[in-house]
Amino acid sequence: MSPITPAGATLPGVTHHLADVNGTRLHYVRAGTTGSPILLVHGWPETWWAFRKLIPLLAETHQVFALDLRGFGDSSNDDTEYGEEVTAEDLHQLVRHIGSGPVHLLCQDISGGASFRFAALHPEDVISFTGVETTVAGFGFEAFTDVSNGGSWHVGFLAAPGIPDMLLRGHEREFLTGWAFPMMNGTEGAITERDVDEFVRTYGRPNGWRGTQAIYHSLVSGQEATRALAASHPLTVPVLTVDTGHPATENTFRRLSAGEVTAVRLPGVGHLVAQESPDALAAAVLEFTRKIDES
Repeated sequence: MSPITPAGATLPGVTHHLADVNGTRLHYVRAGTTGSPILLVHGWPETWWAFRKLIPLLAETHQVFALDLRGFGDSSNDDTEYGEEVTAEDLHQLVRHIGSGPVHLLCQDISGGASFRFAALHPEDVISFTGVETTVAGFGFEAFTDVSNGGSWHVGFLAAPGIPDMLLRGHEREFLTGWAFPMMNGTEGAITERDVDEFVRTYGRPNGWRGTQAIYHSLVSGQEATRALAASHPLTVPVLTVDTGHPATENTFRRLSAGEVTAVRLPGVGHLVAQESPDALAAAVLEFTRKIDES
């Protein structure tokens, strides 16, 4: 796990690494030297940089790891297999590669389905599960695809094979600053021009939308597979859910868990919790993990 020179933005105390796992190359960062490990899994339109404010807060008492999912950030976006199943296996093999033992897993937004699959199939790798503003196919996400009843057009658009790369290539900044971030962000100043530069840098790579298209396609096509997995492998680790408005995350993971679920609400915050309210999110996560680690 020798550090590499970062290709883009970085933080003090953070080292950058590459892991060749599961037929792909994943970029991840690590911070902190003591305490139980926490693995942070980003959503959309994000990369590991979405956790730039959260990582230092957690790293005071934990080993912290944050990755770029396959097809995102500085991870490989070659012409290979994509979707929730392969992403879940990526997470499993990355945890083994890191070698720090089982992790407290935190996911947000569209990474909820792949993270649930990982935790359900590999409970030995996971100490606890935190879902932040997320839901999964078959357990609530389908509501976001129903445009006639308050859903969003972007779900089907981003899930259409080849369409995001064809129409958004060269227009990454316009799309992110003109629509995506204003729609999701509820906290003025949470995302700076420097942050936009970093997100645009990676989404603007050749084939920079492959990861996005694949995960959204999994979400709109994987309802039956997710229901079957939930029936056979419900989560058994402690679960923390974090919502800002409607309790979609709580409602989802109470149905996916066979164990204890702790629900937290952060009113007045938009969808991008780690970027908008890192202090409140860190406080909730640290209290949750502290109780588990002490027990």
